[in-house]
Amino acid sequence: MSRHMHFHREIDQLKQMILQLGTLVEDRLRRACTILETGDEVQAQAVITGDWEVDDMEIRVEEECLKILALHQPVARDLRLIVSIIKINSELERIADIAVNIAKRVVTINRNRADGFVVAIDYQPMATKALEMVKTSLDALVTEDAALARRIFLMDDEVNRMRDDAYKTVIGEISHHPDHAACLVNTYLIARHLERIGDRANNIAEEVIYLVEGEIVRSSEDPA
Repeated sequence: MSRHMHFHREIDQLKQMILQLGTLVEDRLRRACTILETGDEVQAQAVITGDWEVDDMEIRVEEECLKILALHQPVARDLRLIVSIIKINSELERIADIAVNIAKRVVTINRNRADGFVVAIDYQPMATKALEMVKTSLDALVTEDAALARRIFLMDDEVNRMRDDAYKTVIGEISHHPDHAACLVNTYLIARHLERIGDRANNIAEEVIYLVEGEIVRSSEDPA
């Protein structure tokens, strides 16, 4: 096999690896979003203890990227692909970490919430939107579609608005139920976790645009 053919075979394998990681992370996030609705501590512990699988895959992708850089010294678009995958690899690992944080937060809320106290926040719309952002960012990567990647910036604005709404609700609840302030703060932190997932999906979208167009793009920073 020629060096050129060997290089492209390794590139194809690398693409498959990053997509496998994306599928793994998407599954973890989907399970974390379900736990938000069910409060199932058994499932929460499964998400928490299974984080090593994502970490292991993230290391393997990074090692493969470094190996290709060292052996083949790619240039132009091939170099952009490797650089983008290195960054996307890190973003996916962080999304999985946030999914673990959501699971931990649910366990904390369940164990410290006073009997009968219910916080009037439905996180499912926000969780659904955050999950959609991650899925769309991965679809944009697979299809190398910069236009699809740019749609994620608008989705991020929606998630930020939902976070702001959650903040206002929690502040109002604390004024009425100061004895439950700790529980309410933990509840608001779920909104922060979901918002951070949106930020990570945003970052993946930026890398897809860089890969396709060779342009470094940074969406407007959220002031909150």
